[in-house]
Amino acid sequence: MKKLTGKVAIVTGSSRGIGRAIAEQLAELGADVVINYASSPDKAEQVADIARQKGVRAITVQADFARKDDVERLFSQTMSELGKVDILINNAGIMKTTPLADVTEEEFDQQFAINVKGTFFACQQALKYMEDQGRIVNFSTSVTGQMFPGYSVYAGTKGAVEQITRQLAKEFGSRQITINAVAPGPVNTELFSVGKTEQQLEGMRKMNAFGRLGEPEDIANVISFLVSAESQWVTGQTLRANGGFI
Repeated sequence: MKKLTGKVAIVTGSSRGIGRAIAEQLAELGADVVINYASSPDKAEQVADIARQKGVRAITVQADFARKDDVERLFSQTMSELGKVDILINNAGIMKTTPLADVTEEEFDQQFAINVKGTFFACQQALKYMEDQGRIVNFSTSVTGQMFPGYSVYAGTKGAVEQITRQLAKEFGSRQITINAVAPGPVNTELFSVGKTEQQLEGMRKMNAFGRLGEPEDIANVISFLVSAESQWVTGQTLRANGGFI
């Protein structure tokens, strides 16, 4: 029997990139998976098909994490179709890098709505539906430890996620549910590379100990530990999975 057999995992933003790698790895470990997407149903179904080929149940659920009612529907549909929730990976998020002088109110509100509001209310739903001894992993960024022009709003949202994670640890602890955050450094995904020159990418490769960008599987490996039974004594923490980026 695989280590996550019988578990049900919701992975938000899992139609591509890091979320996809996480969903596929959790399925490999035996978990039934919920593939959440905002606007890519075909890609989400591809991930679900891969999961089913590993012998687990998989469903796709559209939900916009800027909307509380969509977050609630994600959980209610999961309960209806899969019967329970054991694992929540709050991976859904957006990143826009804009100099301070050019940040609009719309851009500010959008990033905080998806990255912070969505994560917060998903945790609230987890408190309602999650099985005892469950696992929650939120997503931050290692950029919170750097000083990059244009990242003030994005890093601000992730700083909020780290504090939400820390402050909720005792609220979940009475039910033996752990809640942690993972803070990746630069990861080689399609979305990360958009708008960056090769010179910029090479500079980021040189900023960590291994001279390369992270891969989605690097982050998925860390998630697999944090959702395992072996991680029970780790909660309220932010783990920088970045190859020594900071």
